[in-house]
Amino acid sequence: MDKIEDKKDRALDRRSFFRASSGAAVVAAAAIATGAEPAIAAESETERKKARYKETEHVKTFYRVNRY
Repeated sequence: MDKIEDKKDRALDRRSFFRASSGAAVVAAAAIATGAEPAIAAESETERKKARYKETEHVKTFYRVNRY
């Protein structure tokens, strides 16, 4: 009997999960429809222009080991 009850509990949990996820989809669609704007990170002009990629010894070792 315990196994049957456990299955029923899990089935209800799955159903409630799908109900919640469909509710989240409705909320997301409403946010898009209202014109919500994405957050933009503040970045100074010098940060935009600085070099970001550096070929350090770690990177060179990675390339060598993985034969890039």
